[in-house]
Amino acid sequence: MIITISGDIGSGKSTTGKLLCQKLNYKYLSTGAIQRKIAAGMGLTTLELNHLTDERRDIDEKIDSYTKALSDSAIDYVVDSRLAWHFIPSSYKVFLLCDDTIAAERISRDNTRKSDESVKDVGHLLAKIKERRLSEKNRFKKIYGIDFEDQSNYDQIIDSGYFLPDKIAELIVDGIRFYYL
Repeated sequence: MIITISGDIGSGKSTTGKLLCQKLNYKYLSTGAIQRKIAAGMGLTTLELNHLTDERRDIDEKIDSYTKALSDSAIDYVVDSRLAWHFIPSSYKVFLLCDDTIAAERISRDNTRKSDESVKDVGHLLAKIKERRLSEKNRFKKIYGIDFEDQSNYDQIIDSGYFLPDKIAELIVDGIRFYYL
């Protein structure tokens, strides 16, 4: 089985995905981590890389290829990616909502996001989150004809601002049990 976790920037996709992998003994893939690694290798922030991908389709293709390769996998995965639900339609699709202010506060405390905006001011991060979301939303609409924020694409939607990561992982496991009964 493949579980895809999409959602807002800073909504807890990675934290939740890693917890699910521990609970279920699944493998983990994060396209956000891949994107941050590519950005760092180019000396860019994630937002700068997003703007570059507006001109260079090969960057999205490189990131997307990791997810597409899993669609026929016999290995159980949790995939943390805004678009994995689209590339792996047979997956159990989860969307994590998160208030932008909560997301900015989380990102400002996250030391693993070194290639993201390095500014720790929550107000500045809030503006960068909105800019990045708009950039991605427009690019995904143009390239794939999809809106990753359209909640009808998902099997389960959770507002991560109300729950701790352990509870979110538990809700997803419960949702899977309910969905496949």
